[in-house]
Amino acid sequence: MKHWQIDQLPWDEFDPARVDPQLVPAIKAAAVVERNSVDYAIYLNNVFHDDPDFKQAADHWAVEEIQHGDALGRWAMLADPEWDYQAAFQRYRDFYHIPLEVDQSVRGSRTGELIARCMVETGTSSFYSALADATEEPVLKALCKQIAADEFRHFKLFYDHMHRYLKRERISTLQRARIALGRVTESEDDELASAYYTTNEPPSLPYDHNRCIAAYMSRAMKNYQPRHLRRVTSMVFKTIGLTPHSKVQDLAFFVTEKLFFSRQRKFARMAGVS
Repeated sequence: MKHWQIDQLPWDEFDPARVDPQLVPAIKAAAVVERNSVDYAIYLNNVFHDDPDFKQAADHWAVEEIQHGDALGRWAMLADPEWDYQAAFQRYRDFYHIPLEVDQSVRGSRTGELIARCMVETGTSSFYSALADATEEPVLKALCKQIAADEFRHFKLFYDHMHRYLKRERISTLQRARIALGRVTESEDDELASAYYTTNEPPSLPYDHNRCIAAYMSRAMKNYQPRHLRRVTSMVFKTIGLTPHSKVQDLAFFVTEKLFFSRQRKFARMAGVS
């Protein structure tokens, strides 16, 4: 069962005066990425084809992720009444594809796949936590709190299954770190750039990865505060098997914070977003 329903959100409290217009394009892009989890469920079912417990968990995960997309899409249409969520999602589906005809993980092992999923949930839980803290629009705040809570639970889901497979595959801490950090760097790949392009730019404008990823990232990253990044480093450490809340994590947080905000400023300059 879902932990909440879209109609339970306080839609009648929507306040257009409190909408940050710079944030709306990022919400539109996030909506179609969340909604596209149906494809990731197919991929995960193929990779874990002989694990009925995980397949059931992945299917339930996808249902909740799809709800995230539909709720974000509904909010974005309130913020921009001329925008069509369903049409934008179909355009995204036509434009961007993930490989579905597979029977093993692109990460090299099932443990690796689950590590990568933990990193995705680390990123989304921090993103929606940051949005919930940053926005003054009451419906978006309530929605982002609900989504963030789901994403933290999803992290635990993949983390628990990761440990189940880790007992069999025995991937070293160094290998786990490489997979985790590799997945983090993929946040700047075509998935998010394509989502920004297909939800915010006209088809007549040729797709440019650098322009679109800068436009998305500059808007998404500006909402983070140091406490969000500290939690990110804790979750990464937990995933790769290092002790969180340690001096080593303090050092990692220091480096992460410097790199993150430097990257955000670079994207903002590229996109011309203040």
